[in-house]
Amino acid sequence: MFDFKNYKWTNAPKKYTLSEDTITIVTEPHTDLWQRTYYGFRNDNAPILQVETDEKYFSFTVKTEFNGKRRFDQCGIIIYIDGDNWLKASVEHENAEFQRLGSVVTNNGYSDWATTDVDAKINSVWYRLSRRGSDYCIESSFDGVLFKQMRICHLSKGNGRIHFGIYACSPEDSSFDAVFTDFQITECKWKAHK
Repeated sequence: MFDFKNYKWTNAPKKYTLSEDTITIVTEPHTDLWQRTYYGFRNDNAPILQVETDEKYFSFTVKTEFNGKRRFDQCGIIIYIDGDNWLKASVEHENAEFQRLGSVVTNNGYSDWATTDVDAKINSVWYRLSRRGSDYCIESSFDGVLFKQMRICHLSKGNGRIHFGIYACSPEDSSFDAVFTDFQITECKWKAHK
């Protein structure tokens, strides 16, 4: 049983269920997180469920299951400091052939997007977010055992008290069920560089 009592919503979804160890978010159309870069627009209305911490060294792992239907449908992990400073990792639906496994880091109101293509048949991914001060490592796994690094990054406002957790959204005219299980918070699994 995972303790969700200190987790709080930002942009709470209209439909969700929460049990002892599972959270399901039903996404709403036209929900997203993105700031400025390339597209020019700013979106900051995705539902986020997260907890606050000032712990400088830890790892957070969660399993996601999804059935995205439209382009950019996504669910994953997030650190959300404010609308201009956050990071997220997810699989974003693209088409019937492939999806984009990727991450976005937003510092001072500008987002980036780093991706790699994965098979469209994939409907479950584990994510592990590790913190070392204001630096972060994001990893993913298709079996919950072997984790591969997606990126190492820095958050300019990520050195103090932060909020971290999960999110799900449907930037276009879509809705799907995002299921989160296997929550773990552990000692930092991202070892110091030697």
